[in-house]
Amino acid sequence: MVRAAFDGDAEPKLVDDIRADGCYRQPLALVADAGGGEIVGHVMVNHCTLRDDDGTMHHVGMLSPLAVRPDRQRDGIGSALVREVCARAAAQGDPLVILEGSPLYYARFGFVDARTLGITIHLPDWAPPEAGQALPLSSYTPDVRGTAVYPRPFDALG
Repeated sequence: MVRAAFDGDAEPKLVDDIRADGCYRQPLALVADAGGGEIVGHVMVNHCTLRDDDGTMHHVGMLSPLAVRPDRQRDGIGSALVREVCARAAAQGDPLVILEGSPLYYARFGFVDARTLGITIHLPDWAPPEAGQALPLSSYTPDVRGTAVYPRPFDALG
């Protein structure tokens, strides 16, 4: 299903690599089932850290990837998955969730430009700076800031 939602093999491999790594959080890996075992969407939030200027590491969630089968996009599946996985991350005590993605899409869930919270997310050259986003959750405090240190599975993405 993830392969159908993206061009290429990078995202399906990323999902497999996250599942094999210590950053994986099985309770925060969700699928949307249209009935009868027909999987139409997938999202996961894994462990990530922010390193601030004095070297303090803050543990946060990182949403990646969100995938919806192309023929089911614009049916609200992605929105439902994002809302549910972020609610579960909040219930587990995450102070915030970060991601790389479309500000036009993710703003509807409360995501903001991460830079406004003192968070640096190193993005690919082709991505606009505002694509690095963060969603403050109920346990968020302004001291949770710094540079995103991606988990090992993301190394293969460059």
